[in-house]
Amino acid sequence: MPSSTSIKKLFKLFLFAWLVSGAAVSREYELKRFAPPRADKPIPTEDFFRQSVLRSPEINSGGTHISFIASGDDDRSRLLIYEIATEKIEVVGGEGGKDVYWSTWLEGRKILFRVSFKKRYGIGVMVGEAGRLVDAHPVLWNCDAIYLGTPDSSRHRPVFWLRRILSASGAYEDAGVVAIRTELGQKMGRVTVHAGGASSSEPSNVLEDNWHIEPLHPSPQGGIPVAFLLDAEGRLAFGFTAAKGGVVTLHRWVDASWRATPLHLEEFQVLSHADTPGELIVLGPRTDGKPRSVEAINPLTMESKGPILSDEAYDFNGRFFRDPKTLRIVGAHYERDLPAVQWFDQDYEQMQKALDGIFNGLVVRIMGADKERKTLLVRTFSDVQPDTYYFVDQGLNTIGLLGSSRPWIDPSRMRPMRVLKFKTRDGKTLDAYLTLPAGATPTTPAPLVVLAHGGPFARDEWGFNPEVQFLASRGFAVLQPNYRGSTGYSWQFTLAEEWDFVKMHDDVTDAVRTAFGTGLVDAERVAIMGSSFGGYLALSGVTREPGLYRCAITNAGVFDWAQLVRSAKFDQYSDPRYAEMTRHLGEPERAAEKFSAISPIHKVSRIKVPVLVAHGKEDHTVEIAQSKRLLAQLEKHHVEHEQLLIPGEGHNLVELPNRVRFYERVEKFLSKHLLTATASRTDPN
Repeated sequence: MPSSTSIKKLFKLFLFAWLVSGAAVSREYELKRFAPPRADKPIPTEDFFRQSVLRSPEINSGGTHISFIASGDDDRSRLLIYEIATEKIEVVGGEGGKDVYWSTWLEGRKILFRVSFKKRYGIGVMVGEAGRLVDAHPVLWNCDAIYLGTPDSSRHRPVFWLRRILSASGAYEDAGVVAIRTELGQKMGRVTVHAGGASSSEPSNVLEDNWHIEPLHPSPQGGIPVAFLLDAEGRLAFGFTAAKGGVVTLHRWVDASWRATPLHLEEFQVLSHADTPGELIVLGPRTDGKPRSVEAINPLTMESKGPILSDEAYDFNGRFFRDPKTLRIVGAHYERDLPAVQWFDQDYEQMQKALDGIFNGLVVRIMGADKERKTLLVRTFSDVQPDTYYFVDQGLNTIGLLGSSRPWIDPSRMRPMRVLKFKTRDGKTLDAYLTLPAGATPTTPAPLVVLAHGGPFARDEWGFNPEVQFLASRGFAVLQPNYRGSTGYSWQFTLAEEWDFVKMHDDVTDAVRTAFGTGLVDAERVAIMGSSFGGYLALSGVTREPGLYRCAITNAGVFDWAQLVRSAKFDQYSDPRYAEMTRHLGEPERAAEKFSAISPIHKVSRIKVPVLVAHGKEDHTVEIAQSKRLLAQLEKHHVEHEQLLIPGEGHNLVELPNRVRFYERVEKFLSKHLLTATASRTDPN
């Protein structure tokens, strides 16, 4: 552990302009500027929503190289590899509309990475070698491949689930779990694709042509395969299937076949494989009055080794840290109201204490290490500081600065995020986060934007949030409520309550009224906004709470749950989503009254405030038909509204011009209805 804070700056992020060829986006942005704007200048919208210049760092087992996903001034993503000893940088990807969006180290200098097209369509998996990235070549192409892991005893053979790959008959099929023989180099199959994906001839995506693919195990029978899990040694151990009724079954690979286990997956939540082969780390069943504990369990015998982590107020919702040499779980990072860490190993606990002392006031995360634990990879962040990456050389007692993920963000101009505890109307305690703009006081309360997260089985966290900071920079307070169904709180609710969308709406309302109690937000100037399920909550808010909000903004929202369920039915034999929704919500034909109650499309006549409706035209998660139907109903009932239907975008806005366009429209809409002197809330009476 370093005893000093000596910093050796390895490279400056504003030099990343050389990464790109100068391809321009659709309007002029200051993407060549990597420093913050002058303090007397407004912060441009794109500074909040351009891609992080560095993200997803990983150190190789030998501790010689660090990989990143890096973005330059053309808003494209590339694989960047940094050699620690020589400070040499290699970059690959980003050409022809292709981006690198994920990578992981294999053996030595060999690295695996994924390539996408237009940031939305995964088109292939490639393998390269540090020092020779120009020779990177595909190993999987034009197939649906899920990476499962790499056995430590065979680091040149990563394991994938080939969920859909073309067979010799011309049909796509589930090929089960396979190993990719990367040691064969460029001789595999018909592969002749150059770095960045510019191919001289397309690789084959037919299973029989790719003889570098080694079948391991078929998918289990008895339902739709939905996931697989390797054990601590990197061998395939578990498979999950979803039956027609929506029940998920866990299978264990035993004696060359799949065996169904008695583990009830609505009582236990599988988190990871355990250190002992055949065991799992799970979140235990709900018990009255206290959070669910983390325990190791044998799913065949149901024998448990007892709790390994328990929190007095939160269910575990994070990830485990494994020692790179022993592969044993030595710690866990998870979310409470504030970020938390717990170490089970004294050495790591001492390293954490030392780093906390060096980076006082910041959250410090040990992200990885080389196999001998000589070099640590460290991330720091706060509510006002984006992720910044360092490496710690324990032999030299030095800390090397790798760089900030967003060097153009000045933390001194960002606004702090505070935790706001609130009580639901049925007596539960949940968390919300309140961020205030500069100048908000009890005598000058700020207009409030309620920002509802999507999912719904996700959560808002304390930390730097570009969307929140953008809104705060424009003069708005931001409230992020964690409603029931948000991860970390399930111990307080039954499974039925976690699928109760009306009660989720009520939780958001209760959080808003708690925020009014601070005296720092203006109860007369409130908007509600969200994407996906958050878009649903936004429209639900203005249909169920007349007089509470002045306006609403939805992006890619769900407004008719019966329509969503019927659409999912077409894929019921390949996608478990239909079975899951009908299991918890019912079937629209048999529960028409319930579906009507949870679907705000049937209550548009109640809306008395303006609504902004946005949606990507190529959304395959929530069909744009949801927003088009809403727009028709708003028109029919003479509700003031605006629309922004964006070509070439899916469920998430991935292209910078579209993100900027959306948020500039949001700013204009909110300013009109919350900030202008003529803005007034319609009296529902």
